[in-house]
Amino acid sequence: MTSFEWSSDYLKKYPFKTIGIFFFLVGRYLFAAFFLYGFWHKLVKGWLWTDIMHGHFTERLGELVPGSFQAVYLEQFAIPLAMPIAWIVTVGELIIGICLVLGLTVRVNAAFALFLVLNFAAGGYYNLTLPPFMVYSVLMMLLPSGHWLGMDRKLHEKYPNSLWFQ
Repeated sequence: MTSFEWSSDYLKKYPFKTIGIFFFLVGRYLFAAFFLYGFWHKLVKGWLWTDIMHGHFTERLGELVPGSFQAVYLEQFAIPLAMPIAWIVTVGELIIGICLVLGLTVRVNAAFALFLVLNFAAGGYYNLTLPPFMVYSVLMMLLPSGHWLGMDRKLHEKYPNSLWFQ
């Protein structure tokens, strides 16, 4: 099968594929914007140097059924490690957002995004926005969107055996 390229000839030959790729990329950029906003919000609110994350975890624990998976997750893991988790989430959101915008290590960062979203759900922060993020993370892991638009294609050509740029 022909590798995707941004050209009028390719668009004429594969109009539906090109339109699908365009909309998928729009979704990738919206996904990146969500993570960049999450980073910015946590940065300006001081999550990296205050106990805000600990407070959110403690408050959420009080809303959960004692002994439930989410309550145990918060009690045994998240609350004791609130500050490192705040750093991992905040810096992780920045890394994911920047890399998705640049099309750099998209699949790896999609896996990292899925990891963060699954941990949000495990901590009892599940809502209806999480399943679309989970599905889109998996789709970004499966599809070569960093090759369609981004740095992954060039880096894969230079380092064909590297898993980072697949």
